[in-house]
Amino acid sequence: MAHTHATDVLVAGAGPVGLTAAAELRRRGVSCRIVDRLPARLPFAKAVGIQPRTFEVWDRMGLARTALEAAVPMRGQFLYVNGAEQPRIDLSVPPEVPYGFAALPQYETERILDEYLGRFGTEVERGTELVSFGQDADGVTCRLRAASGAEEEVRTRFLVGCDGAHSIVRKGLGLSFEGGAFAEEYMLADVRVDWDLPPGYALRAMHLGADGAVDDVLVCIPLPGRGRYRMSMMVPPELSTAGQAGAGSDGITHGLQSGRGPGPADIQAVLDRLSPKPTTAFDIRWTSVFRISHRIVDRYGDGRVFVAGDAAHIHPPTGAQGMNTGIQDAWNLAWKLALACAGAAHPDLLAGYDAERRPVGEEVVGRTVRHAVEGMENDPDDPATLMMREAQLLVGYRGSPSVDPVGEGSGPRPGDRAPDCTGLTAPITGYPMRLYDALRERDHVLLLYGSGFGPGSETGAALDELVRTARESSGGRTEVCLVLAADADADAHAIIEADGTTLPVYTDSRGEFARLYAAREPTAFVIRPDGYLGARLSPPAPQQLAAHLAKVFAASPPN
Repeated sequence: MAHTHATDVLVAGAGPVGLTAAAELRRRGVSCRIVDRLPARLPFAKAVGIQPRTFEVWDRMGLARTALEAAVPMRGQFLYVNGAEQPRIDLSVPPEVPYGFAALPQYETERILDEYLGRFGTEVERGTELVSFGQDADGVTCRLRAASGAEEEVRTRFLVGCDGAHSIVRKGLGLSFEGGAFAEEYMLADVRVDWDLPPGYALRAMHLGADGAVDDVLVCIPLPGRGRYRMSMMVPPELSTAGQAGAGSDGITHGLQSGRGPGPADIQAVLDRLSPKPTTAFDIRWTSVFRISHRIVDRYGDGRVFVAGDAAHIHPPTGAQGMNTGIQDAWNLAWKLALACAGAAHPDLLAGYDAERRPVGEEVVGRTVRHAVEGMENDPDDPATLMMREAQLLVGYRGSPSVDPVGEGSGPRPGDRAPDCTGLTAPITGYPMRLYDALRERDHVLLLYGSGFGPGSETGAALDELVRTARESSGGRTEVCLVLAADADADAHAIIEADGTTLPVYTDSRGEFARLYAAREPTAFVIRPDGYLGARLSPPAPQQLAAHLAKVFAASPPN
């Protein structure tokens, strides 16, 4: 058996979740290997919907533009029941949210993330699978097998299982995966049609039987390309995979199934029954049968080993929540692992991955199952709240051990998503900027808001101490930015220095930051690498700042 040099992290599985984890680790300088048992990316449009929050993740990583140029907008959905048109659903978010809903085939998402990972000199080791592992107090010993049958032993500090519904990592940890399965089976197809429905809109057409239950359904999600859609529809009896092999030795049946896929006649028959306008299917790229389960693990990790994405939670594809939730699992875990690998993490920081992400997984599984059974149109939330939740903009970590208590007051609190805003100006730029422009490709940021930070001002007098505290309490891993209030004195726009360095300064020229953050007095905001508030301090106090950062970072060694 060959033996390789140790690596900091081994990621098992190179779907969108594993690629996100590996890319975020490498972006932070963590050594990482990523393996996948498949010899190449699959050419299937499995996961398609991209939520606004995922674009915000990609913005922070620096690859939003690439994804935006490859995707198509999702503007809404047409709904038909027994041939009768129902009220149209329009997908919209508040104007301060920088991105809308989109559709992007999973193979394109994987290509974009794979190429991004390649910028850091790391490639997916394809045709290589994790077959077993064991951990101890100092690391994880993993056994890998190549397509040739050759095996190697890899010693790594951490292992991340992004290896899907039949996860070897989940099984190796002995995690439970409680839940159930839907009896219905569905056909999937990547196909073009010649109808003239407005571009950017999905179609959901249902037939209700005499008992009011859905007995026939057609769902069409737009893909890049004129008239191209990812379609799903119920499986006719002759294509059923029930009772066939393909569920896996673990008894879990989820995702694409082996066996004969639907042919053009099968797809056309459904279109003839349910399409609101006569249409013909053509240029079929691929078809398959898939089944749906709903399960979640009892915990997201154990010791030095973690699970994310489908390895941790599977559920109906309603609302395109699965891949997006998994990407955010990986993003949440990666920055914490990076600190741990650098010896800079608080001893309890990694435990916060389960504390923060498992409640999110539970909520998503429960909601998607409810929507699959009752229909999203019957959700009790008001439409605006429903839309924000589907966009994953309401995910938050209040009560997490690594964020401050919520406290009193309005505006975003510790554990909430840090909202974007526009209208920031800088001394050199001649155009308004977004807050996310200032945060892009940064990790921890101390954002100081106030009317002035110049010499002689009360806030300015404390600036040196605040900056020094931020840097010393985080081992130099917290950057500092200033946002001046719209009514700041002209002198406040001058170059501002603290602790011997010049600080980036932006002016809230339109007052949007003050409005969205409910900031009416000098306030310090600690924004985490994943775009959530860790602390909100008003007035900014070095002692409180140090106390917060002590929840995240390891104690600095004595001089």
